Amino acid sequence: MASNKRSARAKQRAAFEAGFDGNAMGDLFTREREREDRLDAEHETALRRKACESKNRYSSKAEAEDAIASCAEHGRRGLSAYRCPYCNGWHLTSHPR
Repeated sequence: MASNKRSARAKQRAAFEAGFDGNAMGDLFTREREREDRLDAEHETALRRKACESKNRYSSKAEAEDAIASCAEHGRRGLSAYRCPYCNGWHLTSHPR
């Protein structure tokens, strides 16, 4: 059974490639690496969109806390602020830390 770990997959691929002579399969592996790189980039883009770009950004923690207070006045409780690793701004979340 193949491993899901990237480093283990790379070792398995290298061992598999070592069993072939010439470039008979080289193009196949090059295309597969390109496909994996493209999928990784698409996954990262989707994570960024979900974690940052689809949310309101606040420039400071104080501004985010003001937004939390405003939401509380309108009945929305349980929000907290966190610093975004993508944009270094502040976002609100309802998930407990």
